[in-house]
Amino acid sequence: MGYKEEFIEFMVGAGVLTFGDFTTKSGRKTPYFINTGNYKTGAQADALGKYYAAAIHEHLGAAGGADALFGPAYKGIPLAVSAAGALYRDYGEDYPYCFNRKEAKDHGEGGTMVGYKPKDGDRIAIIEDVVTAGTAVRETIALFQSVAQVQFTALFVSVDRMERGAGEKSALQELRDERGIHVFPIVTVRDIIAHLHNRPVGGKVYIDDKMKDAMEAYLAQYGAKQ
Repeated sequence: MGYKEEFIEFMVGAGVLTFGDFTTKSGRKTPYFINTGNYKTGAQADALGKYYAAAIHEHLGAAGGADALFGPAYKGIPLAVSAAGALYRDYGEDYPYCFNRKEAKDHGEGGTMVGYKPKDGDRIAIIEDVVTAGTAVRETIALFQSVAQVQFTALFVSVDRMERGAGEKSALQELRDERGIHVFPIVTVRDIIAHLHNRPVGGKVYIDDKMKDAMEAYLAQYGAKQ
C-alpha cells in the first residue's frame, strides 16, 4: 500500500473523513465531509507530517524546489512543523519553516512572521489542509508583500475535493492558473473513491455502491471542469 492509500485509511480512522449527509458552508448537500479539526493526538501529528513529507519529497522538484515551508495560521502551523520534521527524519531534507501571527507583534523582534525570516528571491512552498475558496492562500500572498519579494512555487494540501467554486474551476485550479502555483494534494476525492469502494477499513465498508453513486452524483453536479 502506498502513502496515498495509507493516508486515506488514516483519515477514516481519525474520524476526519466521514460519510453521510452533510451541508457545507456554501449550502451544498454533500455525502462526505473532511474535518481536519478532528486531528488531536501526537501520533496523528506525527503521521500527518509523514504523509505531507512523502508528497513534498515526491513533487517539490517538479515545482522548482523551495527554500522554506510556510504554514498559514492557524491550521497550517502544525502541518508545516510536522512536515519539516518528517522531511528531515525520513529523507534527510532539512527545510526551514515559518508561519505567521494573526496580529503583528510590536515588541521583542516584532513583525508577523515566526521561525525562518524569508528574504527577497526565496522560493516558498505553502502547506495547507483543505482549500475550499483559496482565501487563506490569497491572504498569504498578500501578507508576503510586506515581508519579502518571494516566489510561491508550490501548495501542498491534504485533499482536493475537485469541486468548483463560484465559477467552473476549482479554487486549486484558479490558484494554479492565476498565480502560477503548482498545486499538489496528497489525495483527491477520486483517489478516495477508488481506494475505499467496497474495501473494508477496520472491518467496515465506508463507500459501498450506494455511497459511490452519491459521491459520483455530487461530482457530476458540483465538480470542476478539468
